[in-house]
Amino acid sequence: MRLLLINPNTTEALTDRLAAAAAQVLPADVTLLPTTAEAGFPYISSRAEAQIAGADVLATIARHRDDIDAVAIAAFGDPGLLAARELFDLPVTGMTEAAMVSALMLGQKFAFVTFAARLAPWYGEQVRQAELGARHAGVFTPDLPLGAIDRIDSDMREPLIAECRRAVAAGADVLILSGAPLAGMAATLTDDIPAVLVDPVQAAVLQAASLVRLAPRGAAAGSFARPPAKQSTGLPADLARVIADADPPAGSRR
Repeated sequence: MRLLLINPNTTEALTDRLAAAAAQVLPADVTLLPTTAEAGFPYISSRAEAQIAGADVLATIARHRDDIDAVAIAAFGDPGLLAARELFDLPVTGMTEAAMVSALMLGQKFAFVTFAARLAPWYGEQVRQAELGARHAGVFTPDLPLGAIDRIDSDMREPLIAECRRAVAAGADVLILSGAPLAGMAATLTDDIPAVLVDPVQAAVLQAASLVRLAPRGAAAGSFARPPAKQSTGLPADLARVIADADPPAGSRR
């Protein structure tokens, strides 16, 4: 099985961190193919940035679609997730959704713990979109300036532990360590936090691999049915071909 791990951020160090965390939990028969966005932002931290990154996610899947079995989008907020499910005939998971789904199976209430207060409203929107508000205990962030993206897990370790404990006190059974810079951190905090910890990228890749084995078929009707073929202008060539093709490729899950 070949699993495409897309880092929609342009920071290679984040890709390395995400891939290392994913490799810790994947079965031996899964080959991970990590990619880094070639255009966009070092770290996605707003709705506008996520919208732009989503287009690059679609282009990346289009470029690799004949050589992969599934996709995991490795940025919180899941840029391009729903569009990818509509357009491509293979399982696609996203870190935010996958982490929430995993949390539901591990406890009654979950909370996000992240590193920037600016992200809190956006994370709350992800919960409302998934209609999981009744199971959500909040978003918890240190009141500190954002430092170097590739050192957040070490530079902010103690403040993040404090926020985890605050989330537990607020009623959270499961804590989601949110954002690509925190990938792999859950395993290092298990002894410090009296709650279940979820690593979002690990949840995303494991769910993607499981979905391949379930062999789901694509929708022939409804909101995720493949859109009608349409010509486009100025798009990357691989993505333009996918959008212009009314029939899925041979071997698709439809």
